[in-house]
Amino acid sequence: MEQATTSKVVSVTRESNGVALIHLNRPPANSYDRGLIDDLNAAIDEIRFDESIGAAVLMSDLPKFFSAGADINMFRTVSSKARAMTILHMHEVLLKMEHTPKVFIAAIGGHCLGGGLEISLATDFRFAAEGEYRLGVPEVTLGLLPGNGGTQRLPRLIGRQKAMELLVTGKPLDPKSAAALGVVDRLVSPDRLLADAIAFAATLAAGPTL
Repeated sequence: MEQATTSKVVSVTRESNGVALIHLNRPPANSYDRGLIDDLNAAIDEIRFDESIGAAVLMSDLPKFFSAGADINMFRTVSSKARAMTILHMHEVLLKMEHTPKVFIAAIGGHCLGGGLEISLATDFRFAAEGEYRLGVPEVTLGLLPGNGGTQRLPRLIGRQKAMELLVTGKPLDPKSAAALGVVDRLVSPDRLLADAIAFAATLAAGPTL
């Protein structure tokens, strides 16, 4: 594996098969702040312009979390305008990933909550490991609206009625339930999560481009 780009909390590595790995690594829970969003934006740009990369796997380097969403402490300490700009920035970065003509796959092996779930919804495919963690948008139980496109992407993915229940109740899902609803595309054993996601990405990277 070749190390390509490293930043404080996001790194991009390359496999030998046209696949890039985007590593999220902001302990303890990959909660995002302006820095993580900037790093993710740079990683997407790098993948966009590298003609040798056909697909990317978005993964967490932390064992218990894919991402817990927004860094609440950061949001509490900045101005309302800064909060609004941070949310807009994340919207634009996720749209960039969604619109990039390469395949992005989320490999989810830990808690994927709030904005973390919304990050995964902006990828093309979601692989999830079996386990005891949860996926969902629990912030709605605090009167907070999912602010990074989840209210649009989730209904498009699983249908309005099923999405409405999750978005109104904030009910968390275990991986098996998430797979049954279609929130994730494949449920795999934990020891196969990354390998299966990379293999799928490699198959797509080797195919014709649109």
